[in-house]
Amino acid sequence: MTAVRDYALVTAAYWGFTLTDGALRMLVLLHFYALGYTAVQIALLFLLYEFCGVATNLVGGWIASHMGLKVTLFSGLWLQIVALLTLALLNPTWGEFVAVAYVMGAQALSGIAKDLTKMSSKSAIKVLIPEDAQGALFKWVALLTGSKNALKGAGFFLGGLLLSWLGFKGSLFAMAAGLALVLCVVAVALPKEMGRAKVKVKFSQLLSKSREINLLSAARLFLFGSRDIWFVVALPVFLSAQLGWEHSEVGGFLALWVIGYGAVQALAPKLLKRSLAGGQPLGGSAAVGAFALALLTGLLAIGVSLELSPWLTVVIGLGLFGLIFAINSSLHSYLILAYTESDRAALDVGFYYMANAMGRLLGTLLSGVVFQFGGLTACLWTSAIFVAVAGILSLKLPRGRYASTA
Repeated sequence: MTAVRDYALVTAAYWGFTLTDGALRMLVLLHFYALGYTAVQIALLFLLYEFCGVATNLVGGWIASHMGLKVTLFSGLWLQIVALLTLALLNPTWGEFVAVAYVMGAQALSGIAKDLTKMSSKSAIKVLIPEDAQGALFKWVALLTGSKNALKGAGFFLGGLLLSWLGFKGSLFAMAAGLALVLCVVAVALPKEMGRAKVKVKFSQLLSKSREINLLSAARLFLFGSRDIWFVVALPVFLSAQLGWEHSEVGGFLALWVIGYGAVQALAPKLLKRSLAGGQPLGGSAAVGAFALALLTGLLAIGVSLELSPWLTVVIGLGLFGLIFAINSSLHSYLILAYTESDRAALDVGFYYMANAMGRLLGTLLSGVVFQFGGLTACLWTSAIFVAVAGILSLKLPRGRYASTA
């Protein structure tokens, strides 16, 4: 029962963080777009956020293996509060260069916070689930990942709502206060030793991974890069500037997309039940999903270039993208835990999400640059190439039962 309680606490902390993370992204995007910032400038605001995630996941896994997952989870929540309060102190009279640099710095703190919290929460599943219940791992991973993304979508909606009600500064103070309550509960209730490795790993061994973990991490990089190329900057600006949507409509659509995406992730084990070999997914499943995404994205790019109905191509088409992407993402989140061992969970998951952060970093940068020079069509074609590469890498993953992670 203690493990169930700890799992519930970790999940609740992750949920609380995720709400503020989604809301913060929407607040920054809409606020600075309203101030007249270009797509490239908005992308730059998120660049350090993603870049810091690369280093954080790598080092964070090593720290967690030495000091425990409670320390990294606590640190992630605390840093997010600092980031929110820092952004709230932004002075509107500052020049554009100073303002961009300041926001990038605050977003860097938020990026570190996000990946410390994510790595801690995902690793905790492997640590807290008993060895005799590892068959249910896919279900628990899908539930945590799906609920997190659904709440991130709710955070998009919350961000737009708070911006309308409380303004930029008031919204940030309100979110910091709510997250502080979550932090207090985590600090008191979670066991100190959770996730601490029995055998300490040297820092020089951080990049020493098994072949399947390296392949899965590389595929993850291109998979998430493919999504963020059109999702982070290109789509919101396209909906606002070219389709004339209001801020609340843009935030609402992105929120519904991510909520639906999260719901599909949570249901992935049931949706794939008939096609899973031996009841659990294998490496080939991820390749099939990636190639399906590549085909769909190419069709969407053709639809946008032919100026077909925006509702057909953008709304419905990207809804289908979210459906397939969500299932593939759940498969990836399960496979990384299946390929690792409990004692190395934080290290391997940290390395894996480092690749995830690199993909998001690259996707975020390309989202602004490619959209500014080629529009949404160019973003979709670039996305199709990325996800095709993810499919090629996934073909090399183990097709039988899982290889050793020694």
